[in-house]
Amino acid sequence: MTIAEATTLIAAREISPVDLTEHCLSRIEAIDGSLNSFVSVTAERARDEASAAERRMMTNSLRGKLDGIPIAHKDIFATQGIATTAHSRLLKDWVPTDDAHVVKKFAEAGTIMLGKLATHEFALGGPSFDLPWPPARNPWNRQHFTSGSSSGSAAAVGAGLVLGATASDTAGSIREPAALCGVVGIKPTYGLCSLHGVLPLAFSLDHTGVMAWTSEDCAMLLQAMAGHDSNDPASVDRQVADFASGIGRGVKRLRIGVIPQWHEDECPISPAVQRSFQDALTVWQEQGAEIIELTMPSLLDYMAATIVIMVSEAYSLHEPWMRNRFSDYGELFRDRILLGGLMSGSDYLHAQNMRRRLCTTTAAAAEKVDVIVTPSAAREAAPIGTVSKWGFLQVPGFVKPFNLTGWPAISLCSGYGEGGLPVGIQIAARPFQEPLLFRVADAFEKASELRLRRRPAAGK
Repeated sequence: MTIAEATTLIAAREISPVDLTEHCLSRIEAIDGSLNSFVSVTAERARDEASAAERRMMTNSLRGKLDGIPIAHKDIFATQGIATTAHSRLLKDWVPTDDAHVVKKFAEAGTIMLGKLATHEFALGGPSFDLPWPPARNPWNRQHFTSGSSSGSAAAVGAGLVLGATASDTAGSIREPAALCGVVGIKPTYGLCSLHGVLPLAFSLDHTGVMAWTSEDCAMLLQAMAGHDSNDPASVDRQVADFASGIGRGVKRLRIGVIPQWHEDECPISPAVQRSFQDALTVWQEQGAEIIELTMPSLLDYMAATIVIMVSEAYSLHEPWMRNRFSDYGELFRDRILLGGLMSGSDYLHAQNMRRRLCTTTAAAAEKVDVIVTPSAAREAAPIGTVSKWGFLQVPGFVKPFNLTGWPAISLCSGYGEGGLPVGIQIAARPFQEPLLFRVADAFEKASELRLRRRPAAGK
């Protein structure tokens, strides 16, 4: 069931928030023992919140469209009275005294919190096996990786354990897991959604966003969490758009940009990704969109600037603990973040100057299109034990350009490849053009039958 379907049924009193919550809790109990998408399940709280939502439903006092919808939060979002661990020994006993801003907004909207979701350590790391909690696994095949760092969010949505989930994205951590787990994930414009109360990785690259089964569901979730927050220095004070305003409008006369150099030369893609990418372009063309080839800066340039900025900012945040609690970190996070200790102030400033140039060049190159479409990831999910510690330095990927520029980007399922594993496409647009992203994504989803295909009930 999608969020859009559930909200309609709740409003009509055809489904109970209590029954919906119990359904999710039952699936978590039955499935998550092998999936590891949850760090903690807040069943008692969820039942209390569902009962309150049901009372509002019965008295015609629902708070809005999301009242009674079960979701969960990535475990870097602070939750008052509930441990927030960042999947790390360093914080395994930390219980915040306040909620993150977006957690508060979802609570005010009436959503039901089912628990906290797995992440890579401090939202970097990887599928680590030396931490207090095992890594989340891909719901389409438990022997495969989810990508990350929003691993639990993607796995839980993909397995139908939750209807939606919060997530974060510093260098692709929403869009790549969404692609590999067959769900939809949006990284909004930088500053659109508050970072207050979210444990940082790299403050100038971090974004908060959401995952769900459809683009319409993501639009509904984003509507609840977006908006100015005076406690977040990066928060943008502007009127929040109606993100669903483009749903159902189609893509006729829209100009869709593609960048052949990226996926043909700089980051070659698998046959399944190639097929699904071309199929998506064909769908949009048949609906009246124009496909325009663009030339952009090299993916290697975006990657170089992103990595220097990310590890430098991350190391600056973790330096005291790196000195005093070095052995408490997992190996993957510890070794990766140490790169930041090798960076000089000149390296960081050079990367930020490079970033400004890339932002200017990207905007100029995209002037003649409405959106840009790329693959989300180069290939299907890898076996979980084969993920390289240094892979993030070796494969440029398609997601980093839009963290570096702060442009909004959404990933959605575009097909299935080797062994039935999902693959995805990414749609990006200029800042604050989220309604356009949802419009293009929705047009593809409604023209295909991919959202009708769910993972096997028991998985592998």
